[in-house]
Amino acid sequence: MIPVYITSALANHLWQSTVFAGIAGLLALALRHNHARTRHWLWLIASVKFLVPFSLLAAVGGQLGWLTASRVTRSALPVVVEQISQPFPPSLTAAVAPAVVAQHASLLPPLLSAIWICGFVAVAFSWWRRWRRIRAAVDTASPLPLEAAVPVLSSPALLEPGVFGIFRPVLLLPQGIADRLRPAHLEAILAHELCHVRRRDNLAATLHMAVEAVFWFHPLVWWIGARLVEERERACDEEVLRLGSQPEVYAESILKTCQFYLESPLACMSGISGSDLKKRVVRIMTQRAANHLTFGRKLLLSAAAMAALAGPIVFGLMNAPPSRAQSPAAESTPRLTFDVASIKPYHGEGNLFRIRAERGMFAAESATVKFLVQFAYRVNDTQILGAPAWINSEHYEIEAKRDESSADGQRKLGEDEDAQRLRLMLQSLLADRFKLAVHRETKDLPIYVLTVAKSGSKLRASAASAEENIPLGPPTPDGPQPNHSFRMNGSGELSVMAQNLDRFALLLSHQLGRPVENKTGLTGNFDFTLKWTPDEGRGQMPGGQPPDAAPPPEANGPSIFTALQEQLGLKLESQKGPVETIVIDHVERPSEN
Repeated sequence: MIPVYITSALANHLWQSTVFAGIAGLLALALRHNHARTRHWLWLIASVKFLVPFSLLAAVGGQLGWLTASRVTRSALPVVVEQISQPFPPSLTAAVAPAVVAQHASLLPPLLSAIWICGFVAVAFSWWRRWRRIRAAVDTASPLPLEAAVPVLSSPALLEPGVFGIFRPVLLLPQGIADRLRPAHLEAILAHELCHVRRRDNLAATLHMAVEAVFWFHPLVWWIGARLVEERERACDEEVLRLGSQPEVYAESILKTCQFYLESPLACMSGISGSDLKKRVVRIMTQRAANHLTFGRKLLLSAAAMAALAGPIVFGLMNAPPSRAQSPAAESTPRLTFDVASIKPYHGEGNLFRIRAERGMFAAESATVKFLVQFAYRVNDTQILGAPAWINSEHYEIEAKRDESSADGQRKLGEDEDAQRLRLMLQSLLADRFKLAVHRETKDLPIYVLTVAKSGSKLRASAASAEENIPLGPPTPDGPQPNHSFRMNGSGELSVMAQNLDRFALLLSHQLGRPVENKTGLTGNFDFTLKWTPDEGRGQMPGGQPPDAAPPPEANGPSIFTALQEQLGLKLESQKGPVETIVIDHVERPSEN
């Protein structure tokens, strides 16, 4: 699944950077009569955007958001969960998509990665060869006694005059250039090159070369590179003319240099040539002065810059994980805990765990810490990240209660609010006894949506009252099933008594390993039994079955997806949406008591 996330993130980054470059292009078009240095900055920012995903700025907003975010109350857990196994085999989800498609999809990310690596290496190697050529010219060069802001070297290579280096640049002149150009020509060439030094054009060109190496497959990146060279040279031309060089002399110096010497092989060595030579000479000779930025255009650029920076930060601020901060009211609310709690390692046979959650009490037999986290935080297996392996392999026996007065007081609450308080108490138990520390993150993950099939619902409303009390005491395998409960009767059979579809969707979410949203629109409680056939070889629940469990269904029975539609008139549709995950920062084994 990780390659899917990476591919999705890369696709988002590419289209966002492409749109950003398009906006920069529109701004450059609007400023076509202004100074070239402004347009060069626009194209450089568009280039660097490919190296800076908007998600980084959104993360900054997320870090700010947790300071002011309020805790969001989630809907309640089932009041009773009895004899629920660990999630169904992952193979159940195979009914959604053919295995052949999954196999091809799994081969696509490695193939694309191999193609990208080949392109990256090819581009980098090509530039390395050209850099070695310039490096050799510098190594064989000798100093020239010219007064300039940087060292001046004379090279026997037939390269055009250029500035080599980023942090300690040198001006490299071809040997004998003074014999080919008049002093006025040479002075104009030196003014042009020193302009590159002041503007740090080599650093800008190197940054874009990195963009071209990483995103070599994107045609827009190479087009931006051409615009950068064009505006860079045009900006230097404007500066040389502003400093007093005669247009005729300057244009002639450029033409003579291009006549006698070769163009620099790398964009990161700023030379005299570049862009369309004919258009460039025409611009120099016409002496058409560039307009200064008006107040309106400055305001336009400022607004665009603020939107580019503030937009992703505001997005991250609005989508900050809600669990990282509490409102003042939540901070002043007393922490809900059990009054008495006993936790012991489970030494019984088999790992089929049983959980009973009632008002003011919680009992678990052969339960893993991972399932307790799922129960307490209302998430499924795939929504728990950063967990050590032992929390899913070691089993515990837990008994926790509040005193009678507290439990009686809870009975005045509604069923959903009561279940929420019980979940908060279990969270406190995990934090106190297992030293559990978590934080929440939201990711875009696959989900299922539970809807009514075209044939219509086949559910039968329950006769039990929604407020009917549930018998106390641990359930027995051969005893009657209480109201408001789920029961696994072996592999591939689920019995539901007086439960609503929100809680049934939550159970499906745990079992299928993917969040399930109830969008049936059906309200009230229902009684039903669901029977399906797990895949061959994976039909046994983890830990085996209870002694009186029903035998597995026939091998030719329906999958869980088909069973839902045929037996209950419901169906599961695969979609994608934001899912809140629990990231475990710390957890310890508890001490016995």
